[in-house]
Amino acid sequence: MTKAPSLLLVGLVGRQLGLRVGLQCVETVSCSRWGTPDSQSLLKDGDVVIGGLFTLHYEPPAIDNDFTQLPHYKPCTGLENVPLQYIHAMVFAVEEINHSTMLLPGVKLGYHILDSCGRPPWALQTALSLVGGDNAMCSSTDSPDSAGEGIIERKGAHRVPVIIGGASSVTGQILSRTLGPLSISYLSSCPCLSNRRQFPNFFRTIPSDIYQARAIAQLSIRFNWTWIGAVVAKNDYGLVAIKVFQEETQGAGVCLAFVETLQRENIVSDARRAALTIQASTAKVILIFTWYTDVRELFLQLAKINVTDRQYLASEAWSTSGDLLQNVVSTKVAKGVFGVAIRSSIIPGFENYLKWLHPIHRPEDEFLREFWEAEFGCSSGASPLFTHSSPSFKSGTPLNISTSSPANGFTQKGSLPLCSGTESLERVKNHFTDISQLRVTYNVYLAVYAAAHALHSLLSCPDRESSPGNNSFSCSSPKDIKPIELLQHLNKLNFTTPQGELFYFQGADIPAKYDLVNWQNTPDGSLKLVLIGRVDGFDLHLNESAIQWSTGYNQVPTSVCSESCPPGSRKANRKGEPLCCFDCIQCAEGEISNTIDSLHCELCPHEFWSNAERTACIPRQLDFLSFNETLGITLTTAAVSGAAVTTAVFVVFLYYRQTPMVRANNSELSFLLLLSLKLCFLCSLVFIGRPSVWSCRFQQAAFGISFVLCVSCLQIKTIVVLAAFRSARPGAGALIRWFGPGQQRGSVCFLTCVQIIICATWLSLSPPVPQRDLGFQGSTVTLECAMASVVGFSLVLGYIGLLACTSLFLAFLARKLPDNFNEAKLITFSMLIFCAVWIAFVPAYVSSPGKYVVAVEIFAILASSYGLLLCIFAPKCFIILFRPEKNTKKHLMAR
Repeated sequence: MTKAPSLLLVGLVGRQLGLRVGLQCVETVSCSRWGTPDSQSLLKDGDVVIGGLFTLHYEPPAIDNDFTQLPHYKPCTGLENVPLQYIHAMVFAVEEINHSTMLLPGVKLGYHILDSCGRPPWALQTALSLVGGDNAMCSSTDSPDSAGEGIIERKGAHRVPVIIGGASSVTGQILSRTLGPLSISYLSSCPCLSNRRQFPNFFRTIPSDIYQARAIAQLSIRFNWTWIGAVVAKNDYGLVAIKVFQEETQGAGVCLAFVETLQRENIVSDARRAALTIQASTAKVILIFTWYTDVRELFLQLAKINVTDRQYLASEAWSTSGDLLQNVVSTKVAKGVFGVAIRSSIIPGFENYLKWLHPIHRPEDEFLREFWEAEFGCSSGASPLFTHSSPSFKSGTPLNISTSSPANGFTQKGSLPLCSGTESLERVKNHFTDISQLRVTYNVYLAVYAAAHALHSLLSCPDRESSPGNNSFSCSSPKDIKPIELLQHLNKLNFTTPQGELFYFQGADIPAKYDLVNWQNTPDGSLKLVLIGRVDGFDLHLNESAIQWSTGYNQVPTSVCSESCPPGSRKANRKGEPLCCFDCIQCAEGEISNTIDSLHCELCPHEFWSNAERTACIPRQLDFLSFNETLGITLTTAAVSGAAVTTAVFVVFLYYRQTPMVRANNSELSFLLLLSLKLCFLCSLVFIGRPSVWSCRFQQAAFGISFVLCVSCLQIKTIVVLAAFRSARPGAGALIRWFGPGQQRGSVCFLTCVQIIICATWLSLSPPVPQRDLGFQGSTVTLECAMASVVGFSLVLGYIGLLACTSLFLAFLARKLPDNFNEAKLITFSMLIFCAVWIAFVPAYVSSPGKYVVAVEIFAILASSYGLLLCIFAPKCFIILFRPEKNTKKHLMAR
């Protein structure tokens, strides 16, 4: 039992909801009875009892304002078959869990199921009785201090740690805000319940309505329905859904022709108004997001004005409604309905469980007894139905049920014979025994398993002797389960259902899964429900060929505000009208559109121009440095020749690698320098030919990296020459150790990596792109790689220039070293040529027109590459090949 302040708060909440809840505590051993509109319940004792809250009756009683006067209670009537299946799914799941050796071993799970009668106040009232304990287990005593009010003594009350329910979003909000124990709803789909700050103790096994609205939006986009009408419930269910639908279709060209709202209190007038709007609108696809009872009235109004040519998109609230499918009006108005439905699944063994249900086997099941007597028209021999108290009843006598309703109570006149005992559900065909599509029933089944797994996790301690700090969660005993502890385990829940499905909560929700259903005609003229796809999160899996549309064929219906624009034109929105209402404007010269309903005209590629119809691009004469023209052939020949000469030098050096001339000043750097020179020659070929996106990016990167590799080799060679000379002085022997082969290779790699980083940054942020110089329309155009970022290109050239100037400076310092063959002199001359070429390149590059810009850069690359090759390697090759007598260490070291 909760403490008195908490009960006071609950009582205040109850009064705000129109309830008078009389509960009075005497320490912790006595209580007064909760006032409830109906005494029917289904109870099974256990080590842990979970609550169940279902809407089993659809006609709530008309009661007096004073709830404390029990004789004035009038029970709910009109037992629903489908919710009865829900509670037995809960019972079946509990029995299945109790027989399991893996789940909650040694713990017997019980249940206490009550009816909320479809009214949120009743839901709160019955839930409070679950939280405070079973009201049937209290006995009245008198106390002098009670002012005539009965004190009820608690006898074996069942306080539940978790409630499976309620059956509506309003009920879910009330229970979550009012109760401490957790609730796992099977049908509350309002997006508002996903807010963990407001509803921290709420969970559900049905997806939020946001996901089905998104799914319908995706379907609208997929089938190109750009002009859609909407009829929605005038509450959170409909208004939130249409808002999400608009958000999801924004930018996709989908417009709402109208939005009509339906209110249950004015359903006839609202449905008539909506039907007239549908009739007047040009929209052929209508989205309906409301309850099936409202849809039934809407279809009736549409049938009256003979509107039978619309395609309806259904929400899960009515897409699988058996009442609508069997309605003759629906057959006339709603052929081809396409909608989202709560996903269905199978529950193994549940069919046999339902078939073998019998009041004789379950005498405590008052709901089953009521269903049995309504189905077979006989009394099962238990206590009279629909009475608040349970008078004595003799077996073998008829049960009298009154149909009058006097002011002081509720009786029913009539007589039912006793059942023969041969009645069976095996051949009964109704909503209760139909398991062909278990949707909400499966949600109830999942909710029970979720609660059981959370309890299993809570009650299963890996090491009960260890300190609480060593465990991820605290452990509890079946008699002392705290909701806050169970909440932790529900938040971390992750298990596999008996159907092999992975189950977990994402906050309050589960991953969104829906079925896509279609209403199709049958040979006898009725409608049947056909599964044609499914929704898994944001993914649609749809068998389009299996869909039967409102036209009766497989052709997708169209719904547009304006006729389609032909190829060669584009849409132009009309001022003050929705985006789906537009005019068609022919594309401008140089632009085309080759599809229907093009949103914009596409610019022809650089080498093309539009034809007269603006439907295709015809080739234009493009001018670029190609391999076929004289200039291209000349530059190509020079580049290939340079690469060939470099290769020949490489071969010579490789053959004479053991000679002093090659081994001097690190032969590895010489080979690496030759390789980089070859790359410099070959990279010039990338500049020739038709520019493309990748060639424009690659040519500058290849050029920049190749030359940095080349110049860095020269710089390190120069530094080594200086270091070697300095190390010959007394006391400077350690200097050369800083410039060993490993350090040389590392320095070259480091200097080259700097350029690679510059190029990568430049090309990732603002790379060169192919661009044409249009000149005048229809004329020859130059196709070139335009520098989108001058800064990037400048950094590449600047870094090369920095290394070249540094190498020149160092080589100049080493030019007078006393060796007979001083390589620093060769590097000095080569770097002078290199710098002169690239200083002259800048103004020539800027002032050259068209394709000659590329030619200037290629010329600079080849000239500087030939300068380095000839100045550095020509003298060495001459000595190696024609003066072998000078290729000695003595000669090289001579002064």
